[in-house]
Amino acid sequence: MYRCIIIDDEQHAVDALEKYVDKLTNFYLIASFTNPIEALNSIGSLGEIDLILLDIDMPEINGLELSRTFNKNTKLIFTTGHSRYGYEAFKADADDFLLKPYSFSEFLISINKLFPISDSRGGQIASKGSFFVKSKEENRTILNIRFEDIIAVESKMNYVMIHTINRKITAYMTLSEMSVILCEYPGFQRFQRSFIIAERYIDSITGNCIKMATGVQLTVGDYYRKDFTRFLSEKLIKTGRR
Repeated sequence: MYRCIIIDDEQHAVDALEKYVDKLTNFYLIASFTNPIEALNSIGSLGEIDLILLDIDMPEINGLELSRTFNKNTKLIFTTGHSRYGYEAFKADADDFLLKPYSFSEFLISINKLFPISDSRGGQIASKGSFFVKSKEENRTILNIRFEDIIAVESKMNYVMIHTINRKITAYMTLSEMSVILCEYPGFQRFQRSFIIAERYIDSITGNCIKMATGVQLTVGDYYRKDFTRFLSEKLIKTGRR
């Protein structure tokens, strides 16, 4: 379990980051601060810290100055609304830099870069063959889902429905966030705005209609038509007959 803290003088920014961290199954938020002086006085008593999410433009002591007091073994991500701080963040040896407003997908990409899936402590979202999600329907039970069991992932506004060979799971994620996870594993395609599908479970294709092994059907979207045509060209066995 990775231990992290948030330091940002804007409460709404802290609230947003707390929600992001809560989605990472192997991360534990040990403290949040809106006062950088309070953070400076408290960090030494918090024990080991793996990650600090730090704003730059703060009163009394800014994030750049505050970062000089941190343990060099602690990963540091600057989160700021000012792009002009990019060079200063680089000089401060920050591990990454997120420009507000940033999406969960951007946040997750940054986390995956600093704490890769192959990490000996298990990774924050996925392992080599599976990942964890919080179930919306089972009192937020955390479920382990194997990549190889996924047939399709369907968008449900602020949620996704994950169709597997055994069940359907509704999770607190968006389809864009799921695509970040699924890109770590080969064999998934997106031919429609509302679906990501596993090509191994395609049952049949009729025109622009794709039918999956469990009966789920989708129509290829206009935006994805070229990708779909390229996919068919690569997968379709060609013979001399017409």
